[in-house]
Order: sequence, then structure tokens, then C-alpha cells
Amino acid sequence: MDRLEIGLIGLALTFTLVGLRVPIAVSLGVVSFFGIWAIISLSAAWGIVTAIPFDWVGDFSFSAVPMFMLMGYIASKSGMTAGIFGAMRIFLWRVPGALACASVAACALFAAASGSSVATAAAMSRIAIPEMLKANYDKALATGTIAASGTLGSLIPPSILMILYGIFAEQSIGKLFIGGFIPGFLSALIYMGMVMARVTVWPSLAPKLERETTREERMAAIRDIWPFPPLVFFVLGGIFLGWFTPTEAGAVGAFFAFVLALVRRGMSWRIFREIMVEATEGTAAIFIIAVTAVIFTRFMALSGVPGYLADVMLSVGSHPLILIAQISLIYIILGMFIDSIGLMLITLPIILPMLHAGNVDLIWFGIIVIKLLEIGLITPPIGLNVYMIKGALGNTVTLGTVFRGTFWFLAMDIVTLALIITFPQLVLWLPSLMVDN
Repeated sequence: MDRLEIGLIGLALTFTLVGLRVPIAVSLGVVSFFGIWAIISLSAAWGIVTAIPFDWVGDFSFSAVPMFMLMGYIASKSGMTAGIFGAMRIFLWRVPGALACASVAACALFAAASGSSVATAAAMSRIAIPEMLKANYDKALATGTIAASGTLGSLIPPSILMILYGIFAEQSIGKLFIGGFIPGFLSALIYMGMVMARVTVWPSLAPKLERETTREERMAAIRDIWPFPPLVFFVLGGIFLGWFTPTEAGAVGAFFAFVLALVRRGMSWRIFREIMVEATEGTAAIFIIAVTAVIFTRFMALSGVPGYLADVMLSVGSHPLILIAQISLIYIILGMFIDSIGLMLITLPIILPMLHAGNVDLIWFGIIVIKLLEIGLITPPIGLNVYMIKGALGNTVTLGTVFRGTFWFLAMDIVTLALIITFPQLVLWLPSLMVDN
């Protein structure tokens, strides 16, 4: 059996194990170890498995992951983001489907702190969905809005997925952050436009809010959330202007979030302990998957599978748009069954050689792949955001209702994806203006 055959068998076995719900880190690690053993030797496999974890986790760029996670947890747990939905509700009360539009806007703002799609959906599901159901909103619209808008946590910077992509693809994390800014908020605007259009045509989906807000209420809403937007724009603006690197930005953001939490009296020893434990657990889980993904990358490189598949796909057509279309189809199909981080880290070792061969801009593709991973979070049969919302609401809604609610948002995701692919400058314009650090 030659190296290529071993690699293809290993790739098929990896997807089979993941499909059987074996933890992704275990699947990647076991297949890679035995694959390298079969290609070279047991001693080589053992040497790679023991050397890579230390070398990889010691990479300074990786420290951006715990720093941004820490910033998000501090902002959330200290109550800094608690008033976002209420504030958006006050400012958007006139528009059709006001509560749904406020939910989209709140998710977009919360995403700028959380860095995680699931965390964004989880936080907003406890706040916004009960309010929409109380106002007699259609259950599918209410739940679908949060399931879909929660995915903005990956596209709007700072994003954990962008950090991981940047490290694996050897691209500037700062440029990825800034590149995701326009597509992220464009996605939110398209969601809101679709909600307003649907509610205008079918008013029964979302009864109109009759109560007008006062100037005092608007000022109170601003006072409630005032620290959060400056924190986010300071961090992202610092990256854009070259004041600090993304890793430094994460540390600066976490520090100022902590100071603001103390000033607002939203921090206690109990909350601080919860923040540190959850940030540590989340970082450890990501690191384990990342380390095994690096070992898998080494296995794929030794087998020659990426080069073989690149030749196969490029034989269909070498134009970047043809290549992007093929890769998009692969991600949409696999995204139905595999979670975002796992899917990205499994496929990048195979996809990146194809992109290099096709001369595809990897910053542009990075935002495309994040958008594709977002779509996977709300597609059946395993849409993680959908199951999370169903779990949070219990028997209030059925799983089918939530999936039905995401249909219109999936259509809007395809529209946004088409715009990003057709007009690369939506991604590349802001990074081109950045000041190098």
C-alpha cells in the first residue's frame, strides 16, 4: 500500500469517526498517529506526536485565543452586555418586526465581544426569545432569528475561528479581523431587511409595538451599554491603526474589560472565578483540537493527499471562482454533520494547497470559509445553534419549528456569500487601509 492510499484511507476513516460522534481531537490524533506509523515508522509517529504539542502551544500567536475569550467572558458575566437587547429594542421600536430586528442588532454587537457563535446564540436566546414570544411573535421567526443571528459571533471580529484560521493558513489575524467587519455587519443588515420585508407582507408574524419610547428611556439605554461599544472599537481600532498586534489587542481588551467591570461594580470574586474557569476550559478544549489538527496536517503532507486532491479539483477548472464554488459545496455538505472548529481544522490541510495552486487570496477565502461555517451551524440535521436553542427553550417549541425558522436566514446567507465572492473588495478594502504594526 503506497502513501497516497494510506492517506486517503486515513481521511475517510477520520470523517467516519467524526460522523459516529467520536470526539474530533481523538479522531484526528488516533488516525494521524497510526497513519504516520504506516507511512514511516512507529518511532517517527511517536516523535511527531510528542514534539508538536509543545512547539505548537508555545506559539505566541495562540495566546490571542485565551485573551479574546477572557475579554468576552468578562463583558458577558459582569453584565456589560446585558442591556444590549433592551437598548436595541428602544432604538428600533418603529421598524416592522422591531423585536426581531433588535435581536439581530443585539447579536451583532454581542458578537463583537464573545468571538463565538454558540455563545452569542446562547446568551440572546435567554433574553430575546422570551420577549418575542410574550409579544405573540411567530415561534419560527423568533427562534430562527436568534439561531441565525448567533452565527454572527464567528464573522464579526474578534473571532476565535478567524484566529485559528490565521494561524493554520499563516495569514495576518489582524487583516482577517478587519476583513470580517464589513461582511459581518452586511450579514446583519441583510437579516434585518429580510425580517422587515416579511413582516410588512405578513403582519401577523410580528405584531407591531405600540408603545413609543421616551427621551429618558433612550438616554437610560445609552448609559446602560456605554462602556461596551468603546471597548470593542478601541480594540479593533487599535489593530487597524497599528497600535498593537491582535495578540496584544486581546490582552488590552481583557484588561480594560476588567477595569470597566470594576468601575460598574459588576465584578466579584465569585464572578471572577467563573470567568477564569470557563475561559480556561474553553481554551483547553480548543488547544486540544488544534494540536491534533497540526499532527493531522503533518500526516496529510506525508501522504500526498492534498496535492492529489488539488490536481483533481483543478482539472475541473483552474479559475478561482470555480475552485471556490467546489470548496463551498464541500463545506456546506460537511457543515451539516461536523461542528465549525473541527470542520475547518480537518479540511484546511487539504484545501490550502488547492488555494495556493489556484492563486486564491487567503484573506478573502478566510472570510468566505467563516461564512460557510456559519451556514453549517443552522442547517439540518446537526445545526448546533438550533439544538442549543431547543435545549434552552425545552418544550416551548419543537425542533422542526426552529429549523423552519432558519430557512429564510439561510437564503439570506447564500445572498451574502454570493456578494462576498462576487465583490472581494467587501473583504479586502479595509485590510488594504490598515497601518502595519
